[in-house]
Amino acid sequence: MAGGTDGTGTADGVDGVGRAGQAEKGAVLRRLHERGVFVVANAWDAESAAMLTGLGFPALATTSGGLALALGRPDAGNLISRAEALANAAAIAEATTLPVTADLESGYGATPDDVAETIRLAAAVGLAGGSIEDATGDPAAPVRPLGEAVERVEAAVAAARALPFPFVITARAENHLYGRDDLADTIARLQAFEAAGADVLYAPGLPGAAEIRSVCAAVGRPVNVLAGRAVGSVAELAALGARRVSLGSSLARAEARTPGAGRTAAEEVATAGTFGFLAAPPASA
Repeated sequence: MAGGTDGTGTADGVDGVGRAGQAEKGAVLRRLHERGVFVVANAWDAESAAMLTGLGFPALATTSGGLALALGRPDAGNLISRAEALANAAAIAEATTLPVTADLESGYGATPDDVAETIRLAAAVGLAGGSIEDATGDPAAPVRPLGEAVERVEAAVAAARALPFPFVITARAENHLYGRDDLADTIARLQAFEAAGADVLYAPGLPGAAEIRSVCAAVGRPVNVLAGRAVGSVAELAALGARRVSLGSSLARAEARTPGAGRTAAEEVATAGTFGFLAAPPASA
């Protein structure tokens, strides 16, 4: 089900990363979005990256939630630094021959220039892509105003386009992770991010099939969908219009509950294309 893609190449040195190899990985990641659907499996460390590579997934992603879990911190509170996130991403990229796209949260900085610098640094550690979200980390105002969010996506896109190799930018609308179940606003945000040049669009936490179908139909760029209980398989998500499926922190959380469960869950996705592991009850203490 998962399929395999080898993105290796010849190193000629770009901040310690082989330019030819990185260019090929970026091209592979871009091509994966052109037709059909694929699963990008979220690794939380180098060991999990090697495991997921061995299962045949065609690309990997990092997970801010999985990293926060490993560090013993809450997710989504600006409690992980850019340096920590990039060190984790670098270890994951080094452990696999596959292209890796990173969860870069909201870009690790107050300004669009900070976001652009995050993209440049992400490329320098060997990544083939990265996501920028419109969340703030502030519980009192968890989602940025649209204009501000668009400026940050534009900065990320400009930085990516200035690189000497392909780098895929994913723009995320976080409404549904923060109790803002306003589908019209979510779609408006994704459309604005598309106009800003984002390569992939993503609204994590969509509540069901109807909302996923609406989002996919409303934009012209590939849509990433977060696997969840509402839709039970990769094939069903593909029928709704998804082009990429990510697993978020689910594998890391399964592994944290029961050692080995992360691999078992990943095997289910890789071989059957289903998400039954998400319905499993937490292991008892």
